[in-house]
Amino acid sequence: MSLFGSLTAAISGLTAQSRALGHISDNVANSQTVGYKRVDTNFVSYLTQSSASTHLPGATIARPSYTNSAQGTVEQSENPLAMAISGQGFFAVAAATGTNNGQPVFDDRQFFTRAGDFGLDQDGYLVNGSGYYLKGWPADPNTGNPDRTNLTPIRVSQQVFNPVATTEIELGANLPSATVDNDSISTQAELYDSLGTLHTVNLTFTKNTSNEWTLSIDVPDAVTATAGTVDLQFGTAASATTTPGTLGNMLNATGTVVLPPSNNPGDLAAVSFDVDFGQGTQTVSLNFGAFAEAQGLTQYSSETFEIRNRNQNGVPLGSYSGLSIAPSGDISVNYDNGQSRVVARIPLVAFNDPDALQRLDGQAFMRTPESGEARITDASSNGVGKLVVSSVERSNVDIANEFTKLILAQRAYTANTKVVTTSDEMLQDTINMRR
Repeated sequence: MSLFGSLTAAISGLTAQSRALGHISDNVANSQTVGYKRVDTNFVSYLTQSSASTHLPGATIARPSYTNSAQGTVEQSENPLAMAISGQGFFAVAAATGTNNGQPVFDDRQFFTRAGDFGLDQDGYLVNGSGYYLKGWPADPNTGNPDRTNLTPIRVSQQVFNPVATTEIELGANLPSATVDNDSISTQAELYDSLGTLHTVNLTFTKNTSNEWTLSIDVPDAVTATAGTVDLQFGTAASATTTPGTLGNMLNATGTVVLPPSNNPGDLAAVSFDVDFGQGTQTVSLNFGAFAEAQGLTQYSSETFEIRNRNQNGVPLGSYSGLSIAPSGDISVNYDNGQSRVVARIPLVAFNDPDALQRLDGQAFMRTPESGEARITDASSNGVGKLVVSSVERSNVDIANEFTKLILAQRAYTANTKVVTTSDEMLQDTINMRR
């Protein structure tokens, strides 16, 4: 009988609208939750009988419609370790199941999230506000290249940056061509020993003839102060074809100074010398640019000795000073000696159907057969979107839209109660017909 069918259909409508109200309340409650994805409602009808001549009341159910692929607003954050994804990707994260000797033990299952409010915990792990550990590719300590075969929770060490002894000094300068013979010009360079101590190198250029100088290298606090000397020839003093003003040849090296293997045009114009500060011999290359080219050390007309470039590649001892993340996903540890070291790279993960992912507590997801396989790749590649640093992705809930849906759910629920009441009254009237 259609009256019973109407009653059943209305009751299913009440149940469906109640579930829709639950979705709405969940969305409103999480409207400020970082990385939250709202749940919409799809109403699906079920029929008992329907044809060209007959249609009997059926039922309706409310199914959740997930919006995991819907972008939330990317908002700038004061947290330098916060990250947002502009696009369809997810962060790969791990969940801790306990501790062992004070260190977290991780679940073997793979988890994913859009909540990028990461920060360093007491153990040096990058953890978001929901307690999930960010995973990444560890970087090779020498090259900084990521190991894409190893995806593990990222842990940052706050150890010191070991000092690096100087192996090369670069000097770009111009010796005044009008300098009187036997006059000297002095300058200084710096170098670090293997312990990170800074030392001074005295460089003295003495004019011999119009196009020839003698360079004396002296390191006052070394075991042997004088490293040696070398003659420098410019322009025609080196050869008739050497460009005037350019360094054409080095010769007559003394002490520990070693000449370059060749002096052809374009070859590296560098001598090396040995120095010892008590930790053993340290060989340093003194680079003057290239032979027969107007770079590095030159001899042109000028009133004074002009230094254009003076650098060395040594590094003193450095302490941890902070962490930075590049848009490429590279995580770098910064030190107070001005150096930095890439320790890991953050990849992003894409799915064929992200809306089919299994939702978990803390804005996390798990892969399902319907979502497809997880494709792990670099940021800004293969459709995973861009990494936006110092930002977070807010909930994609629109409060005004949720209130509109709330009003509709309330009205639909009330209308279904009217159908129940009317069906009940009509059934009562049918029963009363017997009296």
